[in-house]
Amino acid sequence: MSQAQGSHSLAFRVMRLCRPTLHVEPPICLDLTDFLIGEDLLDDPMAAGNVPRLLSDLHLTDSGGSDPNYRSRFLLHDSSDAMGLSGLLMLPQSFGAIYLGETFCSYISINNSSNFEVKDVLIKAEIQTERQRILLLDTSKSPVESIRAGGRYDFIVEHDVKELGPHTLVCTALYNDGVDSERKYLPQFFKFIVANPLSVRTKVRVVKEATFLEACIENHTKSNLFMDQVDFEPAQHCSATILKADEHHSEKDHPTREIFEPPVLIRSGGGICNYLYQLKMSSHGSPQMKVEGSNVVGKLQITWRTNLGEPGRLQTQQILGTPITKKIELQVVEVPSIINLQRPFLLKLNLTNQTDGELGPFEVWLSHNDSDSENAVMINGLQSMVLPKVESSGSTNFHLNLIATKPGIQRITGITVFDTIEKKTYEPLPIIEIIVEMD
Repeated sequence: MSQAQGSHSLAFRVMRLCRPTLHVEPPICLDLTDFLIGEDLLDDPMAAGNVPRLLSDLHLTDSGGSDPNYRSRFLLHDSSDAMGLSGLLMLPQSFGAIYLGETFCSYISINNSSNFEVKDVLIKAEIQTERQRILLLDTSKSPVESIRAGGRYDFIVEHDVKELGPHTLVCTALYNDGVDSERKYLPQFFKFIVANPLSVRTKVRVVKEATFLEACIENHTKSNLFMDQVDFEPAQHCSATILKADEHHSEKDHPTREIFEPPVLIRSGGGICNYLYQLKMSSHGSPQMKVEGSNVVGKLQITWRTNLGEPGRLQTQQILGTPITKKIELQVVEVPSIINLQRPFLLKLNLTNQTDGELGPFEVWLSHNDSDSENAVMINGLQSMVLPKVESSGSTNFHLNLIATKPGIQRITGITVFDTIEKKTYEPLPIIEIIVEMD
């Protein structure tokens, strides 16, 4: 067995399989009338009427005639000619740019350039990165019986690119060569670099009791990217809602709006698109688990397509942020089934301390706006009540003594908790609807 010694009958040829690109003519097309006539001539109405005759005299109006020497290939015959697009597609001439998240697909041909048949060919193809080697093809269990003189054996390999940096496609062949059936070993290496197509910058902001995640996606490729999907997968302890700008009413009412979501375009060479999510703590799970859990908020799943439809997919690392737990949680435990007009009733509430320290004492009251509709339910008796301290991860039940002043469906709003030590007012409890009956 000889290892990379002497000449070889076999040789690998590798071509990357990808979508063709649009062929662009390098020269800038022009209109000769700009040089021979000038723009000033068109400012004169009488002279402008003579332009067709001048063009005819210059033989510039016959764009459909034969031009065997292609002398007119730089002339503008149509406004779209200025783009330089010829309408032709061009097959890939090299490996080109390979980006993280794409599928690397390669056509590999092993050619026998000798005058003899080679036999028992074992072929391997691997992708080697800085971290690992990934086997793409191995014919050890079913070798290629023979490759005739001047013949070849072709195959296609695919690999989902999940690492940045230098990559090497390693192609090896072990075969019996020539009349003497000498066993030879042929290694060949094809190197390429994997670049990052996107940069994803995230920032977690806490505004009062709400937590927001900002994500900025920037396109680093030389082609436009169409975002099919940008999904945020929250961690187990929270949920996420994407916030979007108000749409025009014509877009909202469009019949295909819910069926087909148009992709978001991020232009080449630095185009940017921003996304905003509101994060909320899940209601299930113990308070202790919520407080002592990690500050991981989730990760982004991004899929896109290029101009000619080539897909790509990326998943970000776990996004870290400040803990999104509330210090306290106020919940309704029990609402009376029957509430009579002008009769006091008790609303049972629960206050939970979700921190790792003691909180309180607290004051609880009912804040009202000036609107009469918001004063349909009021506190009966003292306008505020005091709650004792609540230990870490502990909770306390209490009752609010209320009275309804209007019949029908009414709302209880503005139940507010104030920490007398930290001098902090927490967000009011969400609106509670009740039915007030006449006696």
